This record gives sequence, C-alpha cells and structure tokens, in this order.
Amino acid sequence: MTDLLTPVERTALLTAALRAAETLREDRLYEDPYAARLAGEAGLGLLAEIRAATFPPNAPRSLPSTPDYNAIRTRFFDDYLQEAVRNPAVRQVVLAPAGMDSRAYRLGWPRNTRFFEVDRPNVLAFKDARLGGVAPRVAHRAVAADLTSPDWEERLIAAGYAPDEPSVWLLEGLLYYIPEQDTRRMLARVAALSRPGSLIAADLVNPAALTLPSMRGLLDVFAGWGCPWLFGSDTPEQLFAEFGFDVRAVQPGDPEADFGRWPDPVPDRSVPDVRRVFFVHGHRR
Repeated sequence: MTDLLTPVERTALLTAALRAAETLREDRLYEDPYAARLAGEAGLGLLAEIRAATFPPNAPRSLPSTPDYNAIRTRFFDDYLQEAVRNPAVRQVVLAPAGMDSRAYRLGWPRNTRFFEVDRPNVLAFKDARLGGVAPRVAHRAVAADLTSPDWEERLIAAGYAPDEPSVWLLEGLLYYIPEQDTRRMLARVAALSRPGSLIAADLVNPAALTLPSMRGLLDVFAGWGCPWLFGSDTPEQLFAEFGFDVRAVQPGDPEADFGRWPDPVPDRSVPDVRRVFFVHGHRR
C-alpha cells in the first residue's frame, strides 16, 4: 500500500518510525504503542537514511538531530493539545494533515471532545489498515480530503466541525513542504474556520534552513525522496498575525521546548544566517 502514497505522504511513515524508536528509549519523552505498526518496513527504511546522513560513522554530527527534534516536537504538541482541551469550552481538535498520528488513540481526552483528522483518502485508508481496528479514545472523525482542494472545509463541517465553536488546530509537518503562497492560503482558510479564542499550533523552519550548505546533507535526503523543503520564515509571529493569530514561536532547546533532550546551542533570534525551527502556538484574535 505504500506505493499509493505520494512522497510527502510517505514522510508520515518516517515520523511514525521516529516515534517508534523514541518509545523504545528508557528516557522517552512519550510512549506511542502504535507507531511501529504505522511505520512498517518502509518507515524504518526512511529512518535509516536519515540516521546515515545525520550520524556519519567517521565524522562528527553537523546536521540537527532529527530523532531529538522529533521527540521534542511530539511532546511539545502533545502537551499543547492536552492543555488546550483543559478549557471546557474547547471541544474540537483538528489535525491537518493527520498523517500517521496516533494522538486520538494513545492520549486521553475529555468527554464530548470531537477529534478531526484531515488527510487524503489514501493516507487515511493506509492508516486504518495498519491500525487494524484499534479503537480511538475520543469521538474520532476521519475527513478524507486533500488540503489543496477547494472543498475540504465543507467536508470538515459535514463531519461535525462547528466553525462557531472554539477549536484547536495542529498543522504539524506541513508548512515547510508547501510553497509560501500555499502556506498563506492554508492559514487564511484555517482562520476562516476558527472563531476568536480558538487555538493553533504548527512547526516552521526559517529560510536559512533551506539554503545553508551545512544543511545540504539533510535537504538532499528529502529532495531525493521527491519532497523538498520549500518555505521558511524568520518572522513566524508576523506571518501568523497577518491572518488574525497572535502567536509565540519557540525553538527546540528553549526552556519550554527542551525536555532535557536538545543537544545543540540555541542562537538568539537576533543572530542572522543560522538554521532555525520554530514551534508556533497561539490563538485567534
């Protein structure tokens, strides 16, 4: 079935393989009992390529540590979503795209929460087959739709999403794979579906992460898979503000996004020409 997935969709298998590897660690930041079956052999193969590029046997590591980054990202967004639904008014969670995410299955959620996973039909079918009938721990709605299609909002609403109620959105592993104009279009469409007070979170790189020679080894792997990184921003707060979101952007290694695992220095935001990745999070004005 992996042949039915596009190159960008296949990166979800890499994420699952990273989560499976994290689950095996004694010092793991979270536990994902479904990640290994979601990753499969294909995901393990992708992870092996990433490890070979990141941790060369006869040279020091010069690329960011993808396993540590992914562990921190997963834990950060786990905590963010769980904190969001502690507000009894927030009973809608939207993952767009859903990929091989298993938060609906591995985390506990308050009663009356509606959990929407939006992704292309092939991805959702692949995921359903891999999970083999595992029951979600929340009222789960799979929304089979391409996020570039003109009608995915209609399909989300038809699945039970209420635009006039507060929601929390997670755009994880998406924005650096799509051009700037598509990123802006995505943020505008999410904003149109989010009543004031709704929450949003996303990850985003900066332009230097797309161009620095020191990043070439990692960028070449993704480009070789057919899914190059296309967009980054040094000012994510400003970008999201254009669409009505007041957000903060933190970097792995910052105090609230470290968890004792980020192995590299965290340059101040004023330092130019260094690679960065941001965890963006905030609310709709």
